[in-house]
Amino acid sequence: MIKKYDKSGKTVLITGASSGIGASFARFLACEKGMYVLLAARREDRLKNISSQITCHNGDVEFYPADLSIEKERLDIFKKINEKHKVDILINNAGFGWYGYYNKMPWEIASQMLAINIRAVAHLVSLFLPGMVREKSGHIINIGSIAGIFPNQGVALYSATKAFLDSFTTALYRELKGSGVNISVMRLGAVKTEFFEKAKNLENSGSIPAEKLGISVEKLNRSLWGLIRRPRRVIYAPALLWFAGFLEPLMGSILDKLGPLLLKKQKGIQNEKKKGTSCLV
Repeated sequence: MIKKYDKSGKTVLITGASSGIGASFARFLACEKGMYVLLAARREDRLKNISSQITCHNGDVEFYPADLSIEKERLDIFKKINEKHKVDILINNAGFGWYGYYNKMPWEIASQMLAINIRAVAHLVSLFLPGMVREKSGHIINIGSIAGIFPNQGVALYSATKAFLDSFTTALYRELKGSGVNISVMRLGAVKTEFFEKAKNLENSGSIPAEKLGISVEKLNRSLWGLIRRPRRVIYAPALLWFAGFLEPLMGSILDKLGPLLLKKQKGIQNEKKKGTSCLV
C-alpha cells in the first residue's frame, strides 16, 4: 500500500510522463510526496491511465497532451499551465534513444531526436525560467545520461544531445547562482524501463550493452527525491557512476579499437529492409 504524505504545496511539471521514468516520477511525487503533478506527453490515453492511477491514491494531477517536438504545442501548454499554476519544479524528462550505426539512422528520426532532446528542453526552460527568477524560487531538473560525458558506439546522436544537457545545465547553474533558482542534471546510467526495447535498431536487435546493468525506477525515484531535498548541479544514478567522468580519458583509446565489435550484427537478425525504432515519450 502506498504511504500517503502530507500535501507539500509544490507543483511539478514532468515532461515525457506517459511511460517509463516520467510516469514513475509522477506516481512517486504525487502519491508518496504529496506534490501536485502536471504531466505532459504525446499519448493522451497513457496520460489518462497514469492520472487515474494517481487519483486512485488521492494524488493531485492534471495532464496536458502535447507533441513537444512542435514549438506551437510547447507554447500552448505553457500558456495553459501558466494561467492556473506556478510551477515550482520543472523536470525535463521527455526524450528518446536509438541504437545502431549512425549511417543507418533515418534523418527523420535524427531530426525528431534533436527536436525533443534539445530544442524542447531549451524552449521550456526559456518559458518557465523567467518566472522562477522573478519569484526567486524554483528548480529545473534535466534528465541526462552518462552517455553525455562518456559517448559510445551505437548512440552517437543520443550521446551528443545529452552532452548538450550537461553543458546547458552547467552554464545556467553558474548564471543562476544567488538567484534562488536551482538547476540540476541527473546523469543516469541504465534504468529498467521500456526504453531499451524501443531504442534498439531492428537490424541490430540484440541486447544493448548497458541494458543488463539497469537500476530500478524505485531507486531512481529515491535519487530524484534526494536531489529535490538538496539541490546540486549534478547527481549520478546510480551514485557509483560518479567515476564515469574519468572513463573517457582512461578508456577512450581502447574503445576506439574495440567499440565497433559491440555493434556487429547478430546472426539471424540481418534484414536490409528493416529500419530503426525509437522510444518517444
